[in-house]
Amino acid sequence: MCGIVGYIGSREAFPIIINGLKRLEYRGYDSSGIALFGQNLSHKKTKGKVKDLESLFEEDSTKKGHIGLGHTRWATHGVPNDVNAHPHLSNSGNLVMVHNGIIENYDTIKKTLVDRGYTFYSDTDTEVLVNLIEDVMKKEDVGLGKAVQIALNQVVGAYAIVVFDKQNPNEIVMARLGSPLAIGLGENEYFIASDATPFIEFTKNAMYLEDEQMAIIGLHKEPEIRNIKDDSLIAPYIQELQLTLDQIEKGGYEHFMLKEIYEQPNVINDTMRGRVLPEKNIIKLSGIDNYLSKFLQANRIIMIGAGTSWHAGLVGEYLFEELARIPVEVEYSSEFRYRNPIINENDIVMPISQSGETADTLAAIKLAKQHKAFIYAICNVVGSSIPRESDSGTYTHAGPEIGVASTKAFTTQVTVMAMMALKLAKEKGHISTASYNLYLSELAMIPKKMLKTLEADLYIQQIAHYYKDAANFLYLGRGFNFPVALEGALKLKEISYIHAEGYPAAEMKHGPIALIDENMPVVVVATKKGQYEKIISNIQEIKSRKGRIIAIVTEGDTQVKSIADHVIEIPETLEAFSPLLATIPLQLLSYYIAVYRGCDVDQPRNLAKSVTVE
Repeated sequence: MCGIVGYIGSREAFPIIINGLKRLEYRGYDSSGIALFGQNLSHKKTKGKVKDLESLFEEDSTKKGHIGLGHTRWATHGVPNDVNAHPHLSNSGNLVMVHNGIIENYDTIKKTLVDRGYTFYSDTDTEVLVNLIEDVMKKEDVGLGKAVQIALNQVVGAYAIVVFDKQNPNEIVMARLGSPLAIGLGENEYFIASDATPFIEFTKNAMYLEDEQMAIIGLHKEPEIRNIKDDSLIAPYIQELQLTLDQIEKGGYEHFMLKEIYEQPNVINDTMRGRVLPEKNIIKLSGIDNYLSKFLQANRIIMIGAGTSWHAGLVGEYLFEELARIPVEVEYSSEFRYRNPIINENDIVMPISQSGETADTLAAIKLAKQHKAFIYAICNVVGSSIPRESDSGTYTHAGPEIGVASTKAFTTQVTVMAMMALKLAKEKGHISTASYNLYLSELAMIPKKMLKTLEADLYIQQIAHYYKDAANFLYLGRGFNFPVALEGALKLKEISYIHAEGYPAAEMKHGPIALIDENMPVVVVATKKGQYEKIISNIQEIKSRKGRIIAIVTEGDTQVKSIADHVIEIPETLEAFSPLLATIPLQLLSYYIAVYRGCDVDQPRNLAKSVTVE
């Protein structure tokens, strides 16, 4: 999950690297470090955030150099402290390396190197790997590139590494297996990063390393891409980035999360643009059109995801089964690959991921491919690993999501699945023309209704201030809005550190009701469409036990308003699309509670945006 930045060229490397680390800090922020080489090696690292690292360099006149590496860490091996922070040096001090991933057999390698006279100062697997590379250079009498290739064939695990030798400071070597690496190509200069955000203002041309590939880049030479296993040459593939600088800036908002919540009406429009055409009564999804027979003949769809993407999959289950009448199972990626799942050729496995780099989901895809299932990805990041590993798919077009707590990724994922389910319902003949047209026109209206929902912002701030000191929250929903309750509880846990749980409303009587008293806020999604009378009964059960109720209701509702403590109205829509509106007040409620509690909203403790290790 760590963030990597590197540069080699004619510019001063430090400002590029420090700014790049700030943009990648969503990937991890336990510690950070930078190594620069000019006349000498300038190497500083520290526990804490990138701003703490930047302060170390403020009075450093040696921060010169046209080659350098930076790293922001999410700890896996070794506690977050100054010593365990990256970059790491080899024993000679010549090799400088940063690493994202886990080397599973590091302990065995470390014991061998200790026997050979190597000393280790940190608890990290990274220091073991950089010294293994140095040992190979000495034993085999080879250059850095060849030594990296030989060393990586001895390790087990996942990695994205970038390394240079200060005795040959005109060359950088990098490699990946499981963790992403991008290379930006400028005029006789190269930028390296875990994603393209650190170099978007410098170049639009980029290459992405595939698994088991390494690259050697340097001044006055073309990039050299090789296969790690057999050292064979691979032709570079350069693509043009679609990312823009304004997409990764806060744009006047206090936090990225708030910006991304407010972006949802626009990004839902982007998700549907050119796809939902109500005037023609059609939905165009080339990923499905090109493989329509696969979907029409599918026995079932298996959705796999983690966290918020798993919740989106739960909404997708309701959508596909209700509209298209295709059986759906929703699986945690982390569990799917380890329980010996039954996968058949006529199954469609549908990975759902914002980053496209989630390690557990990638592993689940590879397992499904071994069983010859058809892989259809729903992903946000163009060119990321999951779409490349899939047979087909649909991009969500949410744009960069920097806040660690996912918001617009969830609603765009649900929008894509709504389009897919509706399209397949029509193709399979499970929906009348009148109903299809109604769903299509209502889906097209969702962005406008989202704008209306956001008008409750000030009132939600008041509710948040009232409940900011609560120790626990309960979230309840039924049908399509049960996953919304799960997602609302997750958002609150992630960023405010308040314990929260989501349940189907009817399950409250089977345990959680024991927790309800006058100190327990209960958030209930109680829209009119669906099992409205049933959820009214659930609310009455809560009130009879003195629970305090925050209700998400359909605009104009009076029945719930008469018994709830706080009511947040959303525009009326079809039950199938209510999660797209109901989730927004819950995002805002979590956001403002976290702000009032003084929490770091965009970078909550112990979390990282992209989970690229198991």
